[in-house]
Amino acid sequence: MCLAIPGRVEEIADENGLRVGRVNFGGVVKRVCLDYVPEVEVGDYTIVHVGFAISKIDEETAEKTLADFRAMGVLGQELADEDEAFARAAKAPQSSCPDGSCSADSQVTEARHGAPGADGGASRE
Repeated sequence: MCLAIPGRVEEIADENGLRVGRVNFGGVVKRVCLDYVPEVEVGDYTIVHVGFAISKIDEETAEKTLADFRAMGVLGQELADEDEAFARAAKAPQSSCPDGSCSADSQVTEARHGAPGADGGASRE
């Protein structure tokens, strides 16, 4: 999953021509690119997606969204550092169709008849 998460900007700096901030996501602080939201200042809340702030939001909406994500149990997953994310992925059940393009029906059909095209394209009629 890759959710856009609201966070509070605690610090802003210029790093090699990029506007970068330290953003607090309910206790977890991450480094975030702020170039797409030049209007955001220290103390403001912003929506962050994959390390980039994409919009400014109000505090009430940000806090409610963080609470909702906590209640759903997804906040920790989304804010995990790289090592935690890789460890979690390694423990997760593996799919024969990681991009999600396989439907449950096609996986059942493959299990019964073999992979698509396994018979050289011949029909099973």
